[in-house]
Parts: sequence; structure tokens; C-alpha cells
Amino acid sequence: MPDFLPAAQLSVSKPITGQGAAEAAIAAQVPVQRSPDGLFNFNARFVSSQPGQAVHAASMVELQGGRLRAVWFSGSREGAGDVTIQTSVMNPETLNWSEETTLFNRRQLQQDLWRYVKKLGNPVIARMTDESLMICMVNVSIGGWAGSSITWARSTDEGTSWSTPRRLVTSPFLNISTLVKGAPLFYANGHFGLPVYHEFVTKFSEVLRINAQGQVVDKTRIPGSQTSLQPVILVTGSSNAQMYMRSSSSTAVMMSTTGDAGQTWSFTQPTRNANPDSALAGVVTGTGQQWLALNPSRKNREVLALLRASATGSFDGVRPWIVEATPAPEKLLSVIDYERLLSRELRTHGASEMQIQAYVGSAKRQLCGTKTCVQEFSYPYLLQSQDGYLHLIYTWHRSRIKHIRLDPFQVLSFNGAEPPGVHVASFAY
Repeated sequence: MPDFLPAAQLSVSKPITGQGAAEAAIAAQVPVQRSPDGLFNFNARFVSSQPGQAVHAASMVELQGGRLRAVWFSGSREGAGDVTIQTSVMNPETLNWSEETTLFNRRQLQQDLWRYVKKLGNPVIARMTDESLMICMVNVSIGGWAGSSITWARSTDEGTSWSTPRRLVTSPFLNISTLVKGAPLFYANGHFGLPVYHEFVTKFSEVLRINAQGQVVDKTRIPGSQTSLQPVILVTGSSNAQMYMRSSSSTAVMMSTTGDAGQTWSFTQPTRNANPDSALAGVVTGTGQQWLALNPSRKNREVLALLRASATGSFDGVRPWIVEATPAPEKLLSVIDYERLLSRELRTHGASEMQIQAYVGSAKRQLCGTKTCVQEFSYPYLLQSQDGYLHLIYTWHRSRIKHIRLDPFQVLSFNGAEPPGVHVASFAY
């Protein structure tokens, strides 16, 4: 088994906020927001732009010139036949995102694969070691998500055009029940690893090792990962990595480790970090700092937070950086209050009244009953750009994709008040 290829070491080692003419220009156009816990500052923008859709499962990659490209799935509802894979590109000079366009739709994929495609989901985009871009996406021909397979395509022009999609052959037995959500990792010999999970009969996680031609060389199942899914891998050295997973039966983040470049993984164990059966994301920065993004609650997705590992590399007991939080977690909002809350933020970001009505309508269809609504900030994805900033994108109320940019080196304000109903100590497992 070849060694892991650690993340490239960035030269950023000092605070970056406010440096240079470009930052001054951004500061004049993009308001700086304070986090709900008063701990840190960030910039926020919405990524998706088509009103009225159900959107989910975004990922992103850095392009040439500091631009970011995001991808996600969008349709009338999750799993519907009209779901498409959408994309938008961020202008680094303004942090504004372009109007979204469609990368792949069900009928197009059906023609390219010469097989029936029932629905699409979970796109993951990444830059490969040869500088091309790769996108993997989940597609289903028969049944529900348990009948999924993975389709992939490559781009040599920063995502403007793509090769003909191909199925990733992961099993000789029907080649179904393989899904992806986390970013790939890379090996020193040019292969890459794809963290995947299965939902047919039982849930479990595994890592596929794939060569440059898109062929699965081998795969390793994670011991004890039954009921664990959507693995995220943080590579911390040529032989060392940690895997973090959501669990459908536990209220904690699950973890497995390797010390031999993935030849073997430890038995899956719960961590002390709470998680309500919801996706998480992770990144190792150029200075070696480890970050996780997750919903730090046992029950719901109404708080979204970042965790920065301690000096020992542990996430246990660290104070979360709260990105989004409801005024009163675990307390349902009335439909009227929910409409007002979403409308206010959408209006602040420049949405028209007609757009607001469509965005709120989409959120209500998915998150409201007849009298009350739940709030949701979920399915995060993390990336550090070459200028040192940390970027987080996630699903906002199932109706938009939201982008947060922050300086990971900023001095934290520990005098900031916690948001109402958010108690840091309650996040410990």
C-alpha cells in the first residue's frame, strides 16, 4: 500500500484578515458578520440562486485565480426525477457567486451511461494530482438510495466542460449500494482514495483505492462501522489519518484511525462529540490544523458549528465556533415566525419579494407541518483556499446553499455572549 500524499503545505502562518488592496475592496462591499456566539467574524453569501427548489449536499473546489466552484443537487424535492447537478463560481474580488447553471441532469446521464437513471444526488468535486477536476455523483436506477451507484467525470478546463460520465465499478454483484459524500484523499503513487458508504441491508463505511484510469484497485471496509456512514478522512501524515462518520444509531460522531496509510483501520468507536445522525465535513489546513464542521447536537440540525482541533489533534472538549444557531434550539417555531425569520435574512441578502416567497415556500414544504417548523443548517463542506481563508458551504433551510468565509488565524473574542439557547457545555458527548 503506498503512502498518503499529505495536503500541500501553504505558506500562510500569520493572520490574514484585512491584508492587501484586494481585501480592502472586499471589506468595502461585503459586510463582516459576527458569529452567533460572538466568538469570531466571517463573510456570508448565498451560493444557489434559483428560487423555489429543494437544494442539498454541496461541495466545492478552488479554481485558478482564487475562484471557487460549488456543486450541489437541486429539484422539486430530494429524489425527484427533475433533480439536477447545479454549479456556481465565486468571484474572489467580490465574494459574489454567479448565476447557477446545470452540469448534469437525469436524462443526459441516462444517455451517456446507456442505462435507466431514476434519480441523482450527492455530487463531490475535487482537484486531482494532474490538475484536472473530477466530479463524482450518486445515481439510482432501481429502488431508493440503497440501490445507488457512483458516476464520475473529468474536466481539464476548470469545470467548463466535462468528459462523458462513467460508472465506477465497485462490486461485481449488481454494482449497487455505494454512495459518496466526503472529499477524496491521495496517495504518493498517483492513486486516490474515495471514502464511501453502503446502505443495502446494512450500513457500513469503506475506502476505495482508485487508479488514474478510474478503476477500483482495492477497497477496505472500516471495522465496526455498521450503522456508520458518510465518512470524512483527515490525512495528518504519510501514514496517519483519522476517519469521522455520522451514525444512524448513535448520538455521537464515530471515529476510526489508521497508522499504516489505510492498510488497516481501527475498530469504529464513538467520540465525545455529539451528532444527530447528520453529515459532517473536515479539512486539514496547510499549517496542519485540523477542522471539523458538524451539527453539535444529539437531536437536530438547528445549530451548525466548526471545531478546531487542540494541539494534540483531538476535537474532544474544544469550544465550538457557532456558525448558525436558532434563537431557541429544540423549540419549534410557528409557521408565521419561521416565515418572518427566513424572509428577514433573505431580504438582507438582496432577494426580491417574489424570490423570498419562493425560497420560503420551498423551506416550508420540507421543514414545516401545519402549525410549526424546524430550522436546518446541514451537510457542510470545508475547504481552505490558497490565500489561507477557510470556506464553508452548507444547506440553509433546504432552500439555498450558503457560503461562509473566515480567517482561521483571527483572534477570538471569548467575551462574546453565547446565542440564546446555545450552551457550549451541552455539546459534550
